[in-house]
Amino acid sequence: MGVGLDVQQPPEPEDPDSYDYETCPFYGELAVRGQVIEGLVVSNDMDRTVVVEREYDVFVSKYDRYMKRRSRVPAHVPGVLEPLQVGDRVKIAECRPLSKTKSHVVVEVIEQADAVVAADIEMRHEEEAPSAVASDEGGEE
Repeated sequence: MGVGLDVQQPPEPEDPDSYDYETCPFYGELAVRGQVIEGLVVSNDMDRTVVVEREYDVFVSKYDRYMKRRSRVPAHVPGVLEPLQVGDRVKIAECRPLSKTKSHVVVEVIEQADAVVAADIEMRHEEEAPSAVASDEGGEE
């Protein structure tokens, strides 16, 4: 395996002439190192980029309880793994910075999402997003 991780190698790109080998960990020069994270795809609105969210528990000693936290990590999607859907469970690995916010790349799709899970995540994602329309109530004249 060229990546150095225990993941299954995807099939080779269909069109080698137009394939972006610079940002592919499988058939290109992109080296992966550092942390490997499993998470859920919550957004695929960007071109060749997904946002992966993972939930984890943090112990709060004052209350002797655990608190849930979430982290959202933008990750690059190589052409051989496209297309990814909202709700897919993926494994991402750290790499060199690919842009201002992307320093991770998707290396494996662990589980495909079904339509019910994808719709539920989309609905939750829309509820959390702040509204872009601001009301003009209570303004001075």
